[in-house]
Amino acid sequence: MRRKDFILNTGGLILSSFTSANLLASVHSSNSLNSQINIGVIGTGSRGQGLIKLLNGIKGFNVVGACDNIPFRLEEGISLVPTTKIAKAYSDYRKLLDDKKIDAVIVSTPLNTHDKISIDALDAGKHVYCEKTMAKGISSTQKLVKKCKQSNKIFQTGHQFHSSRMYKQLVEIILDGKVGNIVSIEAQWNRNGDWRRIVKNPLQERQINWRMYREYSYGLLAELSAHQIDFANWILGETPKRAVGFGGINYWKDGRETYDNTKVIYEYSNGVKATFTSLTANAKDGYKIMVMGDKGTLTIFQDSAWFYPEGQYIPEYGDVDGVSGATSNWSQSKGLPLDLIESDTNRATLQALIDFRDSILNNKIPLSNVTSGANVAYAVEIGIQAMDTNKVIEWDSKKFIT
Repeated sequence: MRRKDFILNTGGLILSSFTSANLLASVHSSNSLNSQINIGVIGTGSRGQGLIKLLNGIKGFNVVGACDNIPFRLEEGISLVPTTKIAKAYSDYRKLLDDKKIDAVIVSTPLNTHDKISIDALDAGKHVYCEKTMAKGISSTQKLVKKCKQSNKIFQTGHQFHSSRMYKQLVEIILDGKVGNIVSIEAQWNRNGDWRRIVKNPLQERQINWRMYREYSYGLLAELSAHQIDFANWILGETPKRAVGFGGINYWKDGRETYDNTKVIYEYSNGVKATFTSLTANAKDGYKIMVMGDKGTLTIFQDSAWFYPEGQYIPEYGDVDGVSGATSNWSQSKGLPLDLIESDTNRATLQALIDFRDSILNNKIPLSNVTSGANVAYAVEIGIQAMDTNKVIEWDSKKFIT
């Protein structure tokens, strides 16, 4: 499959022209809305609360329910719904799903619950927006993929890069040959902090800090690097063939079970090696993706992107701040800055929710769908296995159904 065909088939619709000033300044949405979508949010921790805030501002969505099994989280979440609206609070998500008035749900719960809740929601006739990573483990991913194939409801995964106008533009630049033939990808998502939430009641430690415990999560690879793996799959038009990796709890000796230091290398069939690093004790450069080709390197940061051409670059000289002969945009370490249509990546989640709304109203497969989500979930799984066993783990196309 050609890479541009892959983009269309997996929801990576590329915007070929950016000419309207209004378009540049606004989030894209459908032109007309004929109905309200009643939506419930399952999981009202920090992510769920952030989604409720965004949903409140999207025309066509009406938050009518919220659910969490931690009382203070539920109280915080339900308090975010405008007082002009009536929203019910649930401690059991199954009760929320029983509400016939609810058309769609957000699943923003711990990773190990994604498949069960999403399947139950689809069985209840609800459209589903499931946060990344889509599911934990091979079996869970398989079950969710099968259910989505059987359902006539919309299922969207929370890999919001597919909705980001910045990332769509960058994908188009790459596929148009800016970097040439891709030979390597290096990505990092580094922080300097223990990644913990405050726990007032010790009995709620594992519930609140679920990202730290293997029962609930795969940690950094699933919660951070998964977005970058999704991007690599997108631009390469395929999934990894094998993985090697190293992980450890090397810095935070606080009882956590998920790694605080991860490095996984995936090999693709075209020979590209893609490396994903995540640290919690060093935040140098924080977030970064480098796409390296035989014509140059595209470096992506949170809100900017730079191109460093291969070979000798001849700078264009001019007057900068009254200094003749200076260069205004060339960086010796990064190259030339790209003129991005939109650099606020925080808007990607807002656009993803709008895309979810539009997919429901237009009965259209989302840009970030069960296929792209499953491919990331499987990649995370073999990456975890590689780190756990210190072995090369092969992609099993017989098991990894999409």
